[in-house]
Amino acid sequence: MPATPRSPALQVPTNQAAARFKLADVAPDAKPYAVGSKADSKARVEALAAEIDVLQDLLYADQRFKVLVVLQGMDTSGKDGTVRGVFAQTSPLGMRVVSWRAPSHLEQAHDYLWRIHAQMPRNGEIVIFNRSHYEDVLVPVVQGWIDAKTQQQRFAQINDFERMLSENGTVILKFMLHIGKDEQRERLQARLDDPRKHWKFDVSDLEARAQWDDYQAAYQQLLRATSTPWAPWTVVPANSKTHRNLMIATLVRDALVGLKLRYPAGDPALDGVQVS
Repeated sequence: MPATPRSPALQVPTNQAAARFKLADVAPDAKPYAVGSKADSKARVEALAAEIDVLQDLLYADQRFKVLVVLQGMDTSGKDGTVRGVFAQTSPLGMRVVSWRAPSHLEQAHDYLWRIHAQMPRNGEIVIFNRSHYEDVLVPVVQGWIDAKTQQQRFAQINDFERMLSENGTVILKFMLHIGKDEQRERLQARLDDPRKHWKFDVSDLEARAQWDDYQAAYQQLLRATSTPWAPWTVVPANSKTHRNLMIATLVRDALVGLKLRYPAGDPALDGVQVS
């Protein structure tokens, strides 16, 4: 099946036009990658997940590239669900998931990117960030822990950091999972109503929800400032879990295909060898 082109409305510009990008212009319930019915889309996700598994094996054998997938979004936007839905079939031999939490005392004693760099993918590996270094230009901004000058410095530092990674063979795929406020309310309430999901809930989730507008503004700022030619942002409408998975699976598959991966040449000394 041919690659699906990215929708211009969902690809954050990587030039001066970025200053005009508005997150509010992206509908959280849009389904630009849908393929027929919900069942059709689910089947397509399964097929894409299988393709990604095959391509990951080739990526590992090729050893020329490494892939970083960044999943960033508000609470309940589906970061965990994306990992399960898109990468469940991928061999754990060549894939790793890093879920970021508040920094430890040791991590706080270093610059904010110190702990991030240590978790970057090695050659042939796919690493998925569940949250990321972008938390350091979200939470501190909304809470007022850093000023506008420091915020802009961090944007520039992150861009330089990602450029260095890209120049050294890391393919960076950044997805902002864009959920609507009403949809988030329903998902948070579902967690509260189901005792089996209470472990997923934290009082801070409600505090962040009360600052919804501030977080949306902070996201718009970081999307505008850090969508670069070497690490562009894609906004993923995330009200539909199936469509979210379908869109991300499509774009990850397309990125891997675009690398033109190849198996390394065999040892000529093995030609004609017969195992007795």
